[in-house]
Amino acid sequence: MKLYNTMTRKKEEFVPIHENEVRMYCCGPTVYNYFHIGNARPFIIFDTFRRYMEYKGYKVTYVQNFTDIDDKMIQKANEEGITVSELAERFIEEYFKDANGLGIKRATYHPKATEHIDEIIQFIEKLIEKGYAYEIDGDVYFDTTAYKDYGKLSKQNLEELEAGARIQPGEKKRNPMDFALWKAQKPGEPAWDSPWGKGRPGWHIECSVMATKYL
Repeated sequence: MKLYNTMTRKKEEFVPIHENEVRMYCCGPTVYNYFHIGNARPFIIFDTFRRYMEYKGYKVTYVQNFTDIDDKMIQKANEEGITVSELAERFIEEYFKDANGLGIKRATYHPKATEHIDEIIQFIEKLIEKGYAYEIDGDVYFDTTAYKDYGKLSKQNLEELEAGARIQPGEKKRNPMDFALWKAQKPGEPAWDSPWGKGRPGWHIECSVMATKYL
């Protein structure tokens, strides 16, 4: 079987890292609302791929996360006058209803971002130690200029990417392309203790942490 390799931009023979074993991660929904047809597309495609691998005799470990803390979730919860965790639980339940309706099997693991705060903090600390991230006033950003291979998958260099990047109001990052790994708490937001003060994880870090843990 041949699969398209984004890194090399060509189809290559599929050779698993471990014989007769497949480990795969599919980025799941941010649970602030029902998922739509665009969300359903990757869920169905990866589920189909996973089923085929099982049919071919592979032992498959399949991870699909739930993003249960982010800006959209906080905004929606505030609009409804409920907690972010209450909102998350409601739409995780609705996800499974719709996934069942589409015939999508449950993943081996369905981890939630908020259940991995300690691991996220440890991961960010390692990035800071290695010089790939920096802290400013309780926010931690990934330093895209420190990682020479940044843009390798998209085949774009930093100069091309920076053309469309901008710094949002209130952000103090060094470069327009840098992104938040940890966000300092704003009034009324849920937060966790960290070496950089109370805050919450940024969207970009959670899947890296959960994929590393479960795969």
